[in-house]
Amino acid sequence: MNRVAMEGKVLSENERAATELRAEFARHGVFAVNLIGSPGSGKTALLERTLESFDPSRRVAILTGDIQTDADAQRLSRYGFPARQITTAGACHLDARMVRRALEGLDLAAIDLLFIENVGNLVCPTSYDLGEAHKIVLLSVTEGEEKPLKYPGIFFKADLMALTKVDLLPYVPFQASVAEANARSIHPDIAIVRVSSLLKTGLDDWLEWIDRHATAIATV
Repeated sequence: MNRVAMEGKVLSENERAATELRAEFARHGVFAVNLIGSPGSGKTALLERTLESFDPSRRVAILTGDIQTDADAQRLSRYGFPARQITTAGACHLDARMVRRALEGLDLAAIDLLFIENVGNLVCPTSYDLGEAHKIVLLSVTEGEEKPLKYPGIFFKADLMALTKVDLLPYVPFQASVAEANARSIHPDIAIVRVSSLLKTGLDDWLEWIDRHATAIATV
């Protein structure tokens, strides 16, 4: 079997698994989001601030993917919500079967909101549906404004772009308006929030987006 045929078979199998996951999430009323960004874009830090803001009774769970170590799961578990590490052992993305295995033993009926933090990468995770309701792309101001043009796939598929580390804007040669215009040239309807996990700037806008879309899922 040639490489193209093999890749097509893998993606086809993933689509079947993702379709099953999506149906299971819908059946239990779980709002799942898939966070995708480069290494160091601030995915884990944003999740820390998010979990920190939640009431302890909120029905939330987190899956976090990395090639090695369970460091992120340890960081996130401090906030009292179920957090599980998916270690890919070399794979540059999560897939639906990894997510299903990580969910084993969790009662989906007791979860309203599921955060899936993907492996740090703007390319590989784009092609793999995890059964999520929305993909969210993170772009930090320590990266280039041209990232949406260089990696259009994820910016086209994402419903929200979180522009992170905006507290550093005075110190880096990054024009936020240019990055946002580039993202909207790929996806005109993409929502954008500017956030700083350090200063909690824009956190209310981020939480409002999450809550509004989670509520929409719950009322379907």
